[in-house]
Amino acid sequence: MNPTKRTKLGRLPNRGSHEFETIHAILDAAFLAHVGFQMESQPFVIPTLYGRDEGKLYLHGSAASRMLRGLETGLPACVCVTVVDGLVLARSAFHHSMNYRSVVAFGTARKIEGAEEKTRALRVISEHLIAGRWSDVRGPSDKELKATSVLEFSIEEASAKIRTGPPVDDEEDYSLPVWAGVLPLRLEAKAPVPDPRLAASIKLPPYVLPKE
Repeated sequence: MNPTKRTKLGRLPNRGSHEFETIHAILDAAFLAHVGFQMESQPFVIPTLYGRDEGKLYLHGSAASRMLRGLETGLPACVCVTVVDGLVLARSAFHHSMNYRSVVAFGTARKIEGAEEKTRALRVISEHLIAGRWSDVRGPSDKELKATSVLEFSIEEASAKIRTGPPVDDEEDYSLPVWAGVLPLRLEAKAPVPDPRLAASIKLPPYVLPKE
């Protein structure tokens, strides 16, 4: 991917990448995006779930959603995704940091109209969130499809940025009697909590069981 001024990495470019493989891997590791856009001179940043299919992201929500109604008109948008991997604790306040993987993507969206294409896009989102769930549940009805807007966001250009490793202190601070290192963090699924109205005969599906 050839970057323009929008995605050229200025600060710490050695942490960045424009490679599709790197960008897609980060998008696949997360499921929550923040979508930035401007309507009537007012900027907005809205969190939303997404699914990825090649170089496209699928976004969905209520047909009354201001964000989706705005984006479907072709408004330029910026989609940001971040995975936090740890807090980096340095010997000085200044050099504290965070280990992370992030993507900033620019593009425009189109509204998906046909019921078949819309359903396929919703399946992509569902499978991105929890693989295997879509085949177990009732699919959307015609009424539910009409009440739902689904957008296909085409990534025109994007950049990734990644930080890994220990803190980087000023050389004279390494002798300070202060603990330094990384506090790893991760989003982790806990034991499933059944719906109170769940029939006793229904067993836990394997895709909700905590990973070893």
